[in-house]
Amino acid sequence: MALTILSVSFCVFLLFGMPVAFAIGLSCLLTFAFEGLPFETAIQMMVSGMNVFSFLAIPFFIFSGELMLHGGIADKIVAFARSLVGHWKGGLGLANVVASTLFGGVSGSPVADTSAMGGVMIPVMKKEGYSADYAVNVTTHASLSGALMPTSHNMIIYAFAAQAAAGEIGGHVIRGVSIGDLMFAGLIPVFWIMVCMLVAAYWQAAKYGYPKRPDGSTMVERFPGWGAVVRTFIAAIPGLMVIVIILFCVMEGVATATEAAAIAVTYSLVLTVIIYRTMTKRALFKSLAKASKTTGVILLLIGVSNMLRYQMAYLEIPDTIEAALLAATTTPWLMLLYINIIQIFLGIFLDMAAHILITTPLFLPLAIQMGVGPVQFGMMLLLNCALGLVHPPVGTVQFIGCAIGKISIGEATKTAWPYYLAIFIAITLVTYVPSFSTWLPSLITGHTVL
Repeated sequence: MALTILSVSFCVFLLFGMPVAFAIGLSCLLTFAFEGLPFETAIQMMVSGMNVFSFLAIPFFIFSGELMLHGGIADKIVAFARSLVGHWKGGLGLANVVASTLFGGVSGSPVADTSAMGGVMIPVMKKEGYSADYAVNVTTHASLSGALMPTSHNMIIYAFAAQAAAGEIGGHVIRGVSIGDLMFAGLIPVFWIMVCMLVAAYWQAAKYGYPKRPDGSTMVERFPGWGAVVRTFIAAIPGLMVIVIILFCVMEGVATATEAAAIAVTYSLVLTVIIYRTMTKRALFKSLAKASKTTGVILLLIGVSNMLRYQMAYLEIPDTIEAALLAATTTPWLMLLYINIIQIFLGIFLDMAAHILITTPLFLPLAIQMGVGPVQFGMMLLLNCALGLVHPPVGTVQFIGCAIGKISIGEATKTAWPYYLAIFIAITLVTYVPSFSTWLPSLITGHTVL
């Protein structure tokens, strides 16, 4: 009965349009009341969930991304991407993909990436002969790479959620997950996603003849020359260096992930205030306000999700789900397929942070039994969560893109299938080809990463 109250109340709250954090918190409190558990325990779980030192990296990463967003870094990255591929068929779409991927590494957030690239690229693409749905889909789906980049705060959340992971795979003992391993693990999947997005964007551009004038004739740009490519690349290097700084600090042991995030903020301030001089007081205060708001939302989600984790453990929900899935199949590839299907379904309704915190303790132990380590599973989970960001009804990233492009979600979704396919391909490769996400961190760190 308690499980029924927990699940039904949560779904009802969501249907009434209540924010996910409040829906989780209130459904947990209702269940606590039904079971006769003290509310003090619920508050204690909520506070202890947020009171984690490594979570200091979250506001730092978010603030760094906001500084880059409002400090004009996006414009320099767009200029480089446009000079590189803007002269091809669908050149602005291809430039959008490259720029969104690069800025995703700077911001670490698909939402910030879409806001920055969408604000710059979508109006320009519409003006220069691209349909609104094409411009929106290219921007929103390419921005998902930010979830797997080293600056992603979602990796910090996953590392916390997976800290209790334990088991053995091929003689290697697993105890938790390294944030450094996660940072390197996302680089190859991100590159593959970019390639798939480029193919999808080029195919659609060729099919519909983008860019085209109102009379139907094409209007492809001229190649500006390699001199222009080099100049724009040099201009973009300082902004992109934040990725290199974070990876270097973590790889060489110069700083922890939290300290590296603080270094990223300092670098972003120096870059935008002193070097580029593009940061105004208004933009700085806007960055602070936005970072504070986003951090507050994420920490609230972390707190109530920890309350939910306690409730799930009390009701033995993870054991029940594990038993049900093991009863359905013991074949590893089929079990991983089931896990991905469930995660894709949940990603449609859950915010990314809540999705990570809720599903990690449910499925990671089972994945380890199937021979999937916490790093590989983390890439699977983050990709599934990212897909949810572009799918209604939650679809935060897609809503932002459609608002900028001034089209409905339905219009954008009709032509989004090539980009969904690109994400599905990446999920499949990460799931069934372990080296796709573990080879690079194993090579760099010198130890076996699972």
